[in-house]
Amino acid sequence: MSILSHIQTHSKANGKMLAILLDPEKTALTDLNRRTESADLVFVGGSTGEGADRLTEALKKQTDKPVILFPGNIQQITDQADALLFLSVLSSRNAEMLIGRQIEAARAVRQSGIETIPMGYILIDGGTHSSVEHTTRSQPIPQTDIEQIVSTAIAAELLGMRLVYLEAGSGAKTPVSTDIIRAVRQAVSLPLIVGGGICTPEQMQQAFNAGADVVVIGNHFERHPEQIPLFRINESAGIKASANIG
Repeated sequence: MSILSHIQTHSKANGKMLAILLDPEKTALTDLNRRTESADLVFVGGSTGEGADRLTEALKKQTDKPVILFPGNIQQITDQADALLFLSVLSSRNAEMLIGRQIEAARAVRQSGIETIPMGYILIDGGTHSSVEHTTRSQPIPQTDIEQIVSTAIAAELLGMRLVYLEAGSGAKTPVSTDIIRAVRQAVSLPLIVGGGICTPEQMQQAFNAGADVVVIGNHFERHPEQIPLFRINESAGIKASANIG
C-alpha cells in the first residue's frame, strides 16, 4: 500500500494520525526510535539547510515508521524516504512558491523514483513571524478570513492536489482554529493535515475532533522530547515502511 493510499484509507474511516516533524538541522541522529515510537508518520524537513539524506538514512535504520519528506528546498530531496510531499504554497502570491520551486525540483524528484504526493499548502496567521513566512516571502491568511481559507482549500482540490495542509507556522502562538478546520473539512473531501502551535494533547484532540486527519507536531517536540509519549493516539494506526509500501 502506498503512503497516500494509507492516509486516504484512514481519512475515509475517520482514523487519526500523529506526524512528528524532524528538522535535519536540529535533530540528532541517535535514539530516533524513541523519538518516533508514538508517531504514525515521520515528516523530515525544514525551512532551510541540508541534511535530509543523513537524517532519513538514520531513521530508516532505527525505526519502521513511514518517513515522508516535507522539503523546504531541493537539497532536502532524497530517494531514501518512503514518500515526498510535493507542495505548492497556495496561500502565496509569490510565483516561486506556487510553481517556480516545483519546476526547479521536478527532474530530481522524477529521477529519484520516490512516491510523490501533490499537496496544497495553506499558510495561516499563527500570531508570530514564522520561518515559513520568511522563507516563502508570503503573507499568511488571517484566521478571521475563513472564507478565503476555505476557497483556497477548494482550489487545491479542483487543481488535483491529493492533500491539504493548514499551517499556522513553526512556533505559532495560536494554532489553526477549530472553526477553520471544521469549515475546510466540510468543504473538501481530501485528507486534511493541520500543524503549527499545537503543544498539548488537548489541542491535538481538538484539531482531530474538528476534522483534521493528521496533526503535525515539530517545534514543541524539539523543546520537550520527553512529552512525546503523552501524544500517543492509536497503537495500531501506523503502517510499517516495508515491502507493503510502494
